[in-house]
Amino acid sequence: MIKIDSERRMVVLDGPDGEGSYSLDSVEAFEALSAAWLRSGWEAKHIYTFTWFGRPVIQLPDDLVRTQEVIYHVKPDVIVETGIAHGGSLVFYASLCEAMHHGRVIGIDIDIRAHNRAAMERHELKHRITMIEGSSTAPETFAKVRAAVAPLERVLVFLDSNHSRAHVRAELELYHELVSVGSYIVSTDGIMRDLVGSPRAESDWDTNNPYEAARDFVAAHPGDWVIEEPAWPFRESELRRNVTHWPGGWIRRVR
Repeated sequence: MIKIDSERRMVVLDGPDGEGSYSLDSVEAFEALSAAWLRSGWEAKHIYTFTWFGRPVIQLPDDLVRTQEVIYHVKPDVIVETGIAHGGSLVFYASLCEAMHHGRVIGIDIDIRAHNRAAMERHELKHRITMIEGSSTAPETFAKVRAAVAPLERVLVFLDSNHSRAHVRAELELYHELVSVGSYIVSTDGIMRDLVGSPRAESDWDTNNPYEAARDFVAAHPGDWVIEEPAWPFRESELRRNVTHWPGGWIRRVR
């Protein structure tokens, strides 16, 4: 439980997420309130209220801002995303490529619904986007993605389809070979591990989630990959942690 004592300007924690009292102005208070906000926002479907250039984008705005920092730094030739939904994330990546005059986007989904495909094919940024229909873990689907990436192109990958531990682990084993040294493969929505007990959560999410899949993958590839949140290029703050739906999800290729 989190309580705000306005008179003493304190945040009071009393429950499974921790215990203690922190000044309302402290980093610890911000982190505790952010964790509660993220959990509440999940139930309220906060991320289902945004669009990007006209397409629904089902992502936490904080994650989108951090992602553009990475894309601007890495400047990938190709951004690959598994899971298309309404296409908002693809359009987001494509808009950054357009602004940089560099890069293109490949999206994969097991079911690209006709109305979403039609909307994407009419979009102003369609020249930056390729969509592939099929299971992201099917060999024939991956073969199409690999064929669309030229040798030596710099690649950044986001995994945002089926979020079960087994499925994400299988995606990581397939798509990691596309990723360039110094770039990332991102196992999104590890927040699932923190949502057990919420009405919209499943009882096994404490272990069956992308966060654990990322750790399984790195353990299987020692020395080649590291779980590492990208450094903030600007910070005039004592804060150190992202407010994110993707905890532990940024996996950087070291060699």
